[in-house]
Amino acid sequence: MLIGLHATSSEAYHNAMGVESNELDSCANSALGGSLAVDKAELCSGTSSILDHAVTSELAPDYNHTADSPNTGRPTCFGSTFREVLFVLTATMGVAMSSILAGSVTVISSFIGRDLDMTTAEITWISSAASLSAGAFLLFFGKIADLFGRRLMLIGSMLLFSIFALAAGFAKQAITLDVLNGVLGLFSASSVPPALGLLGVVYKTPCKRRNYAFACFSAGNPIGFALGALFGGVAATIFDWRASFWLITIIFFLLAILGFYTIPKDPTAKEHLDLDTLKRFDLLGVLCVIFGTGMFSAALSLGGDASNGWSANYVVVLLVLGVLFIVAFVLWDLRYQHALVPMQIFKNRNFSLAMAILALGFTAFTPGTFFIALYFQDVWHTSPIVTAVYLLPMFIVGLGINILAGMILHRVSNKLLMWISTISYSIAFLLLAVNREGYSYWALFFPAQVLIVVAVDLQVNVCTVLTMTSLPQSHQSIAGGILHTIVRLTATIGFGIATALFNGVQRNPTLGAHWDNATQPFSAVFWFCVACSALSVFLVPFLTIRTQGGAEDVDEGAHKIGS
Repeated sequence: MLIGLHATSSEAYHNAMGVESNELDSCANSALGGSLAVDKAELCSGTSSILDHAVTSELAPDYNHTADSPNTGRPTCFGSTFREVLFVLTATMGVAMSSILAGSVTVISSFIGRDLDMTTAEITWISSAASLSAGAFLLFFGKIADLFGRRLMLIGSMLLFSIFALAAGFAKQAITLDVLNGVLGLFSASSVPPALGLLGVVYKTPCKRRNYAFACFSAGNPIGFALGALFGGVAATIFDWRASFWLITIIFFLLAILGFYTIPKDPTAKEHLDLDTLKRFDLLGVLCVIFGTGMFSAALSLGGDASNGWSANYVVVLLVLGVLFIVAFVLWDLRYQHALVPMQIFKNRNFSLAMAILALGFTAFTPGTFFIALYFQDVWHTSPIVTAVYLLPMFIVGLGINILAGMILHRVSNKLLMWISTISYSIAFLLLAVNREGYSYWALFFPAQVLIVVAVDLQVNVCTVLTMTSLPQSHQSIAGGILHTIVRLTATIGFGIATALFNGVQRNPTLGAHWDNATQPFSAVFWFCVACSALSVFLVPFLTIRTQGGAEDVDEGAHKIGS
């Protein structure tokens, strides 16, 4: 992806030779969101609103693309390609924050449990606490970023994340570590909307350079998980599990300092904190979505480990209240003038279908990857470093797939990419579901991991670009919040169901004669992942999305999507 950013600079130069210099200057300045008047920007762009199929007309005037060619050069807010690359890497680490934490915790969870004498429920909450707090507050932070600025919010999130990761490394009790991981999830959530929002306003024109930047950003989640597993495994092997948190501290403290240089000023107008701003903040919607997603996620996380299972009174109460708050949020935002989430976006058939496919994918991906690592530790009794090495193909393949995605999103039908991703998911989890204890790593786990990464990276790339071009520039952070709230919420749902299946089959192994007792609970989880993946395959035929980020998208000012 980053190689592509450099390559497109020279392309833009040659493409610009036939354009008069004064026209180029006007376009470059308007692309920056600078001080030129709107009518000049419209002359440069010649584009129409992208929201014809997505949102109501009142949002449309804010979304004006400005480009002189589909091969737009380096944004003028960067003095060099080197600084541009550092910015994209910093934004990518913003979204990778949660997955690096998850990957690190995955390979050291059993060692933490033994050291702190934790129950299964407490070990599960090391990961669940971060996901729960992140999922509940993503839309809230998205709105904050859009209204009050993104740059300092991203830098501050990284700095606070590093401080609390340092504290987690000194935790002496299980409850302390679980709470601190919840706080880490909060700051990982506050970094995603500003990072994605900044990319959206810097690369506002559909073009190949934009595709490369978003492909790099989309790699943050899967590659971050693999890197977290690798770093966590190495640190825990050389020192102990606490060193994994301290290594995360060092990484994000340095990134926060680097951010003052790499992150450009946000060109979007900032709001003053007054009564009018509070009205447009949609406080009731924020409270409903926080309580709704928080209670719903908590119920799913607690249900699998409760003494009475899903029938426990507190689990039922949390589940019902969570659903009621989510329904109230949707009904409120359908009517409120300054809605937290512009619900009209879901009228776009391609957007809604893509989000449904992504949701089913992450319902399988998150628990699937967690139980792959747990299988290595519990069944094969691998050390943290060996577990990390076994997960390394996910990093290598993920890097290659995201480079490829940046090169082909504007050339290959994105519907075809969604076909490939959903089928890859299904085959991968089917391989894992039929696994037995005596089968080798290379027979099933290696090809399954390769296919899983192909699936998740292609889906995230397609859905990220589609989401960011379905809302205006003033809503770029909330667009990122919508995407990642869906990811976090469905991942929590998948984790809750998978944990319940695992515990149930572990207590009473009844899958069949093919599986030995050690692999039966894991196979039950992977069969659930197969079901989710297979269901997503049947949604792809209804998509009509074609390419994204090509010349046609600049000329039309919109994605070539049917509705």
